[in-house]
Amino acid sequence: MTAPILRRLSEMRALRREWTMRGETVGLVPTMGALHQGHLSLVKAAKAACDRVVVTIFVNPKQFNNPADLANYPRTEEDDAQKLAPLGVDAIYVPDPDEIYPEGFATEVAVAGAIIDVMEGPFRPGHFEGVATVVAKLFLQTGADHAFFGEKDYQQLLVVRRMAQDMDIPITVVGCETVRETGGLAMSSRNVQLTPQGLDTAAHIYRILTAMAQQLRAGQAYAPLQSAALNELADLGFGDVEYLDLRCADTLVSLPVADRPARLFIAVWLEDVRLIDNIPV
Repeated sequence: MTAPILRRLSEMRALRREWTMRGETVGLVPTMGALHQGHLSLVKAAKAACDRVVVTIFVNPKQFNNPADLANYPRTEEDDAQKLAPLGVDAIYVPDPDEIYPEGFATEVAVAGAIIDVMEGPFRPGHFEGVATVVAKLFLQTGADHAFFGEKDYQQLLVVRRMAQDMDIPITVVGCETVRETGGLAMSSRNVQLTPQGLDTAAHIYRILTAMAQQLRAGQAYAPLQSAALNELADLGFGDVEYLDLRCADTLVSLPVADRPARLFIAVWLEDVRLIDNIPV
C-alpha cells in the first residue's frame, strides 16, 4: 500500500501529534528522491528500530553549488512512492518549496571546523551549509526521534551529527553501512549516468580501496599506497582525482598511517560523472 504523500507542514505535524499521543517513536529517512537500494536499506533500518517511518523527498537547492546539477537532478516522485510501497512507510513528506524556504527566509545553519574544511568542502563551496540548513528544518518539522543516513556520504553524516548535537535537537543520527552493486561500486543516483563500460571501470574504485585498507592494517605507510593507487586509477581511464585521503574516522584529520580508527576517502571523475566512496580501515 502506498504511503500518504504530505506536502504541507501542517499535515506533517498533525500526523506527528497522533503518533506522539500513542507513544510511538518516529524514524526519518531524508532523501532527494531518485531512490535506489541504498535508500531502501535506510528505510528498512528505520522500520526495524522505530514504530513509524517518514521518508522525506526534497531536492534542496541550497546544497547545489552547480546550477546545472540542480536542473538535471532526477525528479521521480511517482516511481519513488512505488518503491517505498512494499516497505510499509507511514508517510512520504514531499514539502512544497515554500514550506522549507518561505518568502523572506534568511537563516543559514553552518557547521565550522575541520570536518567541513577538507574533502568535499573545498570542492563544493556552500554544500554543507545547504545540507545542515535543510536537515535541521526536516528534523524540526517531522519531530523524528531517529534519523538514518548512509555512510557513503560519511563527511555529511559527521556534519549532520555535529549540527544536531550543537543545536540541541533531540534526535539520534544513525549511520548505516554503504550498499554496493555486485561489483562493489557504491550505489548512487549518479551511477545511471555511466555507460555499461563505465560501470565496469567504476567497480575498480572499491577494489583499490579495499587493497589499500588491507595494506594499511598491516602497518604500511599511506603515502606510497596513495601514489600507487593514483597511478592505477589513471591507467584504468579515470579522470581527475579530487582527493584520495586517509583520515581519522572521528575528526577527519589526515593520517600518515592507520594508527587509530580511520577511513579511506575518494572523489574521482569518470565519464563526466563525479563518484565518491569511502571504507573503514
